[in-house]
Amino acid sequence: MSRIGKLPISIPSGVQVEFSGNKVSISKSNEKHDIPVPPSISYKIEDGLLYLGLANVTKESLSLYGLTRSLIANSIVGISEGFTYTLDIQGVGYRAQMDGKDLVLFVGKSHPVRFHPPEGVSFVLEGNTVINIKGSKKDVLGELAANVRAARPPEPYKGKGIRYRGEFVRRKVGKGGK
Repeated sequence: MSRIGKLPISIPSGVQVEFSGNKVSISKSNEKHDIPVPPSISYKIEDGLLYLGLANVTKESLSLYGLTRSLIANSIVGISEGFTYTLDIQGVGYRAQMDGKDLVLFVGKSHPVRFHPPEGVSFVLEGNTVINIKGSKKDVLGELAANVRAARPPEPYKGKGIRYRGEFVRRKVGKGGK
């Protein structure tokens, strides 16, 4: 059985969790996330904790047990606190700026690179070299952060490019090093 799936999920005050059919609805004031739940997974809510269990044990239900628990837990944390991905831009002349809600990157290409945020996601700039991507859906934020980083990934010789906060880029010596 999944070690992750067995862990209880804490439900903060103000967050409503409702099961209906094969989906769980997690909501708080004006936000709502719907997550599909396989029929083989059972649930119970006691003392502000959500417990997931297996109604019948099959290979498929075992493989979806921990995943379902992680999706529900991430949705609860996203609605109550939110997620933030921080990206750093390094390189001479590399910068970012906002154009309305859009993020515009100037990263050494012949044209500026534009990113329009999906619904529920916002870009916040600190200076012109630090990008904060904020929202409540972790999977959407992760994909958007990966797409922004892919506009100019860090290169190993000078270290120029866009990187995640705390990412280590292994540097190569280059032609002159022997």
